[in-house]
Amino acid sequence: MTTYLADLTKDELANLLAGSMHVVALVPVGSVEPHGPHLPLATDTIISRGACERAVLQLAQRDVVALVAPAIPYGVTRFASGFAGAVTVSEEALSSWIHAVGQALLDAGFRHVSFVNNHLEPEHDLAVRHGAERLPDGRASVACPLKRRWARTLSDEFKSGACHAGRYETSLVLAADADLVRRDVAHDLPEVPISLSDGIRDGKATFQAMGMSDAYAGAPAQGTPEEGREQLDLLAEMIATEVLEALERGEPSWA
Repeated sequence: MTTYLADLTKDELANLLAGSMHVVALVPVGSVEPHGPHLPLATDTIISRGACERAVLQLAQRDVVALVAPAIPYGVTRFASGFAGAVTVSEEALSSWIHAVGQALLDAGFRHVSFVNNHLEPEHDLAVRHGAERLPDGRASVACPLKRRWARTLSDEFKSGACHAGRYETSLVLAADADLVRRDVAHDLPEVPISLSDGIRDGKATFQAMGMSDAYAGAPAQGTPEEGREQLDLLAEMIATEVLEALERGEPSWA
Protein backbone atom coordinates (compact mmCIF):
# COMPACT_ATOMS: atom_id res chain seq x y z
CA MET A 1 0.00 0.00 0.00
CA THR A 2 1.26 3.46 -0.85
CA THR A 3 2.43 5.94 1.79
CA TYR A 4 0.50 8.79 0.16
CA LEU A 5 -3.20 9.50 0.48
CA ALA A 6 -3.33 11.31 -2.86
CA ASP A 7 -2.04 8.23 -4.71
CA LEU A 8 -5.00 6.06 -3.67
CA THR A 9 -8.21 5.54 -5.60
CA LYS A 10 -11.53 5.99 -3.85
CA ASP A 11 -12.03 2.23 -3.60
CA GLU A 12 -8.57 1.64 -2.16
CA LEU A 13 -9.12 4.30 0.50
CA ALA A 14 -12.61 2.99 1.33
CA ASN A 15 -11.21 -0.50 1.82
CA LEU A 16 -8.40 0.77 3.99
CA LEU A 17 -10.74 2.79 6.21
CA ALA A 18 -13.14 -0.15 6.50
CA GLY A 19 -10.35 -2.53 7.43
CA SER A 20 -8.85 -0.65 10.37
CA MET A 21 -10.21 1.32 13.31
CA HIS A 22 -7.10 3.50 13.43
CA VAL A 23 -6.19 5.13 10.15
CA VAL A 24 -4.30 8.36 10.68
CA ALA A 25 -3.66 11.22 8.26
CA LEU A 26 -0.30 12.99 8.58
CA VAL A 27 -0.43 16.49 7.05
CA PRO A 28 2.95 18.09 6.31
CA VAL A 29 2.93 21.83 7.05
CA GLY A 30 5.59 24.20 5.79
CA SER A 31 6.14 27.52 4.10
CA VAL A 32 7.31 29.26 0.97
CA GLU A 33 10.32 31.05 2.40
CA PRO A 34 13.94 31.81 1.49
CA HIS A 35 16.48 29.40 2.96
CA GLY A 36 19.80 30.90 1.95
CA PRO A 37 21.23 30.66 -1.57
CA HIS A 38 21.49 26.85 -1.45
CA LEU A 39 18.13 25.44 -0.29
CA PRO A 40 14.72 25.63 -2.01
CA LEU A 41 11.87 27.86 -0.92
CA ALA A 42 9.91 24.71 -0.01
CA THR A 43 12.51 23.52 2.52
CA ASP A 44 10.17 23.43 5.53
CA THR A 45 7.54 21.46 3.61
CA ILE A 46 10.17 19.02 2.31
CA ILE A 47 11.37 18.38 5.86
CA SER A 48 7.83 17.86 7.15
CA ARG A 49 7.02 15.46 4.32
CA GLY A 50 10.24 13.49 4.82
CA ALA A 51 9.54 13.13 8.55
CA CYS A 52 5.96 12.03 7.82
CA GLU A 53 7.19 9.33 5.43
CA ARG A 54 9.35 7.84 8.15
CA ALA A 55 6.62 8.20 10.77
CA VAL A 56 4.34 6.01 8.63
CA LEU A 57 6.83 3.15 9.14
CA GLN A 58 7.20 3.82 12.87
CA LEU A 59 3.43 3.88 13.39
CA ALA A 60 2.99 0.67 11.39
CA GLN A 61 5.28 -1.05 13.89
CA ARG A 62 2.79 0.03 16.58
CA ASP A 63 -0.30 -1.21 14.69
CA VAL A 64 -1.42 2.20 13.47
CA VAL A 65 -2.02 2.73 9.75
CA ALA A 66 -0.94 6.18 8.57
CA LEU A 67 -1.03 7.99 5.25
CA VAL A 68 0.80 11.16 4.25
CA ALA A 69 -1.84 13.65 3.10
CA PRO A 70 -1.17 16.49 0.65
CA ALA A 71 0.82 19.24 2.32
CA ILE A 72 -0.19 22.70 3.48
CA PRO A 73 2.75 24.53 1.88
CA TYR A 74 2.08 28.17 2.81
CA GLY A 75 2.55 29.73 6.19
CA VAL A 76 3.10 32.85 8.26
CA THR A 77 6.46 34.01 6.93
CA ARG A 78 7.09 37.56 8.09
CA PHE A 79 10.62 37.05 9.40
CA ALA A 80 11.84 36.54 5.84
CA SER A 81 10.29 39.75 4.53
CA GLY A 82 12.58 41.69 2.23
CA PHE A 83 13.94 38.58 0.52
CA ALA A 84 12.65 37.14 -2.76
CA GLY A 85 10.37 34.16 -2.19
CA ALA A 86 8.86 35.12 1.17
CA VAL A 87 5.17 34.33 0.58
CA THR A 88 3.12 34.82 3.74
CA VAL A 89 -0.49 34.24 4.72
CA SER A 90 -2.24 35.62 7.78
CA GLU A 91 -2.60 33.72 11.04
CA GLU A 92 -6.38 33.74 10.59
CA ALA A 93 -6.18 32.24 7.11
CA LEU A 94 -3.75 29.53 8.18
CA SER A 95 -5.69 28.61 11.31
CA SER A 96 -8.93 28.35 9.31
CA TRP A 97 -7.18 26.27 6.66
CA ILE A 98 -5.76 23.88 9.27
CA HIS A 99 -9.16 23.47 10.90
CA ALA A 100 -10.98 22.97 7.60
CA VAL A 101 -8.52 20.38 6.30
CA GLY A 102 -8.51 18.53 9.61
CA GLN A 103 -12.30 18.43 9.85
CA ALA A 104 -12.60 17.27 6.24
CA LEU A 105 -10.16 14.40 6.84
CA LEU A 106 -12.04 13.35 9.98
CA ASP A 107 -15.32 13.52 8.08
CA ALA A 108 -13.76 11.36 5.38
CA GLY A 109 -13.23 8.59 7.91
CA PHE A 110 -9.77 9.12 9.41
CA ARG A 111 -9.53 8.41 13.12
CA HIS A 112 -6.92 11.07 13.72
CA VAL A 113 -5.15 13.92 11.93
CA SER A 114 -1.65 15.06 12.83
CA PHE A 115 -0.30 18.35 11.51
CA VAL A 116 3.48 18.10 11.16
CA ASN A 117 5.05 21.54 11.19
CA ASN A 118 8.68 22.40 10.52
CA HIS A 119 8.28 26.10 9.80
CA LEU A 120 9.29 27.47 13.18
CA GLU A 121 8.14 31.08 13.12
CA PRO A 122 6.30 31.43 16.47
CA GLU A 123 3.14 33.05 15.06
CA HIS A 124 2.94 30.33 12.43
CA ASP A 125 3.18 27.57 15.04
CA LEU A 126 0.49 29.24 17.16
CA ALA A 127 -1.83 29.51 14.15
CA VAL A 128 -1.36 25.81 13.37
CA ARG A 129 -2.12 24.89 16.98
CA HIS A 130 -5.18 27.15 17.16
CA GLY A 131 -6.61 25.47 14.07
CA ALA A 132 -5.97 21.97 15.42
CA GLU A 133 -7.32 22.78 18.88
CA ARG A 134 -10.74 23.48 17.38
CA LEU A 135 -11.01 19.83 16.32
CA PRO A 136 -12.46 17.18 18.66
CA ASP A 137 -10.25 16.19 21.58
CA GLY A 138 -7.98 13.28 20.78
CA ARG A 139 -8.74 13.50 17.07
CA ALA A 140 -5.96 15.94 16.14
CA SER A 141 -2.40 16.64 17.15
CA VAL A 142 0.46 18.96 16.21
CA ALA A 143 4.01 17.64 15.92
CA CYS A 144 6.55 20.46 15.91
CA PRO A 145 10.14 20.60 17.25
CA LEU A 146 9.52 24.01 18.83
CA LYS A 147 8.24 22.04 21.83
CA ARG A 148 11.10 21.79 24.31
CA ARG A 149 10.34 18.10 24.74
CA TRP A 150 11.37 17.49 21.13
CA ALA A 151 13.89 20.30 20.64
CA ARG A 152 16.22 18.78 23.22
CA THR A 153 16.42 15.54 21.20
CA LEU A 154 17.72 17.26 18.05
CA SER A 155 21.17 18.42 16.93
CA ASP A 156 23.40 20.87 18.76
CA GLU A 157 22.94 23.43 15.98
CA PHE A 158 19.16 23.18 16.28
CA LYS A 159 19.36 23.68 20.03
CA SER A 160 21.62 26.72 19.55
CA GLY A 161 18.94 28.47 17.48
CA ALA A 162 21.43 29.15 14.65
CA CYS A 163 19.66 26.68 12.42
CA HIS A 164 17.78 28.42 9.61
CA ALA A 165 19.16 26.76 6.45
CA GLY A 166 22.33 25.87 8.34
CA ARG A 167 23.80 22.44 9.01
CA TYR A 168 20.57 21.13 10.52
CA GLU A 169 18.20 21.98 7.65
CA THR A 170 20.78 21.39 4.92
CA SER A 171 21.32 17.89 6.29
CA LEU A 172 17.59 17.24 6.41
CA VAL A 173 17.04 18.27 2.79
CA LEU A 174 20.08 16.24 1.70
CA ALA A 175 18.38 13.22 3.27
CA ALA A 176 14.86 13.98 2.07
CA ASP A 177 15.43 15.29 -1.47
CA ALA A 178 19.13 15.70 -2.20
CA ASP A 179 18.69 16.87 -5.79
CA LEU A 180 17.20 20.14 -4.51
CA VAL A 181 20.32 21.15 -2.56
CA ARG A 182 22.76 23.40 -4.44
CA ARG A 183 25.76 21.58 -3.02
CA ASP A 184 28.40 23.63 -4.80
CA VAL A 185 26.89 26.78 -3.30
CA ALA A 186 26.46 25.29 0.18
CA HIS A 187 30.07 24.13 0.21
CA ASP A 188 31.37 27.69 0.01
CA LEU A 189 29.03 29.34 2.49
CA PRO A 190 30.65 30.66 5.68
CA GLU A 191 29.13 29.90 9.04
CA VAL A 192 26.75 32.57 10.34
CA PRO A 193 26.58 32.20 14.15
CA ILE A 194 23.30 34.02 14.69
CA SER A 195 20.67 32.47 16.94
CA LEU A 196 17.11 33.03 15.79
CA SER A 197 15.78 32.19 19.24
CA ASP A 198 18.00 34.89 20.77
CA GLY A 199 16.95 37.37 18.10
CA ILE A 200 13.28 36.70 18.70
CA ARG A 201 13.80 37.03 22.44
CA ASP A 202 15.46 40.41 21.81
CA GLY A 203 12.44 41.62 19.86
CA LYS A 204 13.95 41.49 16.36
CA ALA A 205 11.21 40.81 13.85
CA THR A 206 13.08 39.95 10.64
CA PHE A 207 16.08 37.92 9.52
CA GLN A 208 17.66 41.11 8.22
CA ALA A 209 17.30 42.80 11.59
CA MET A 210 19.09 39.83 13.15
CA GLY A 211 21.99 40.24 10.71
CA MET A 212 21.13 37.31 8.41
CA SER A 213 22.03 39.13 5.21
CA ASP A 214 21.69 36.03 3.01
CA ALA A 215 18.64 34.46 4.73
CA TYR A 216 20.51 31.71 6.55
CA ALA A 217 22.16 31.07 9.90
CA GLY A 218 24.37 28.23 11.03
CA ALA A 219 26.87 26.19 9.05
CA PRO A 220 25.36 24.82 5.83
CA ALA A 221 28.73 23.62 4.50
CA GLN A 222 28.78 21.04 7.32
CA GLY A 223 25.49 19.41 6.34
CA THR A 224 25.51 15.70 5.50
CA PRO A 225 22.82 13.22 4.40
CA GLU A 226 23.83 10.92 7.24
CA GLU A 227 23.04 13.58 9.83
CA GLY A 228 19.84 14.37 7.94
CA ARG A 229 18.63 10.77 8.12
CA GLU A 230 19.35 10.71 11.84
CA GLN A 231 17.40 13.93 12.42
CA LEU A 232 14.50 12.75 10.22
CA ASP A 233 14.22 9.60 12.34
CA LEU A 234 14.03 11.75 15.47
CA LEU A 235 11.34 13.95 13.90
CA ALA A 236 9.44 10.80 12.90
CA GLU A 237 9.58 9.56 16.49
CA MET A 238 8.16 12.93 17.56
CA ILE A 239 5.23 12.48 15.16
CA ALA A 240 4.55 8.89 16.16
CA THR A 241 4.59 9.77 19.87
CA GLU A 242 2.27 12.75 19.45
CA VAL A 243 -0.18 10.58 17.48
CA LEU A 244 -0.11 7.66 19.91
CA GLU A 245 -0.55 9.89 22.95
CA ALA A 246 -3.47 11.70 21.32
CA LEU A 247 -5.12 8.41 20.40
CA GLU A 248 -4.77 7.28 24.00
CA ARG A 249 -6.33 10.52 25.28
CA GLY A 250 -9.26 10.18 22.90
CA GLU A 251 -9.74 6.47 23.49
CA PRO A 252 -7.97 5.33 26.69
CA SER A 253 -8.77 1.65 26.15
CA TRP A 254 -6.92 1.66 22.81
CA ALA A 255 -3.41 1.59 24.27
